[in-house]
Amino acid sequence: MQNSLTEIHLEAPLAARLRAPYMRRTMKRTHLPLNALRVFDAAARHLSFTRAADELAVTPAAVGQQIRALEDVLGVVLFRRTSKGLELTDEAEAGLDPLREGFLRFEEAVQAMQAGQSSHFYTIAAPREFYAQWLAVRLAAFRRANPEVRYQLIGGDEVDFTEANLDVAVRLVEGPDELEGVQLAPAQRVVVAAEGAPDEWVAWPGAPLPEGVEPALQVGNAGQALASALAGLGKAMLPLLLCEEALESGKLKVLEGPDEGRRAYWLVAPRPQWRQKKVRALVEFLAGG
Repeated sequence: MQNSLTEIHLEAPLAARLRAPYMRRTMKRTHLPLNALRVFDAAARHLSFTRAADELAVTPAAVGQQIRALEDVLGVVLFRRTSKGLELTDEAEAGLDPLREGFLRFEEAVQAMQAGQSSHFYTIAAPREFYAQWLAVRLAAFRRANPEVRYQLIGGDEVDFTEANLDVAVRLVEGPDELEGVQLAPAQRVVVAAEGAPDEWVAWPGAPLPEGVEPALQVGNAGQALASALAGLGKAMLPLLLCEEALESGKLKVLEGPDEGRRAYWLVAPRPQWRQKKVRALVEFLAGG
């Protein structure tokens, strides 16, 4: 019996020592206030609680509350108010890049967990007119080379990546902004019209007219402007890429241009999607053709 008790007394401290490193690691792990950190990231990008609130669909007061709570947890001041507005403190600047890298790692982890079920499936958002005039034939060619590929196409210019679970999107913009992206064609634009069309403007938001010019027709997007020009309703300023086919077939003629515009069609995605092997394959194919 004594030997048995001795063994117990000898083994118990040893087991405790073996468990200790694991216990220290788990006990020291800090509970991360992820919501507050997301709010901080948005406020730091905009240097405005109001604009951060707009992005996050909350009130400015809620943003301020999250920032104050985060400052209490960290024991540091993150923002200071100046005559020019908000500024980041040195402590906030020091943590911002690692924080954003951490968010990317979270997103990459989620993408990795989803990769098995979506390695050949693409969800793509693109303006309808761009899909019809340029994208559809190239997606068909990509699928001929990769027969296992499947697509889901979503129309629209400003579809949310998270809500629609997008892989990539095509947007008519001045640049990729905070997304990764590649420009699909030069930012060239032309003024076009059908033969015999009246010398009146078809206006759309992407091509504002000179001040004081009244359009004969106001439409909502480039596709409607192209259709209106093809129907002979007037002249329209359009991206050259969008009307190349109509120009080559003689359905439209160039009245002015081409000249350099500010906006072009960009293929864009957040960095985690952009890094995916399947997305890189599609990007390289589309950018090359």
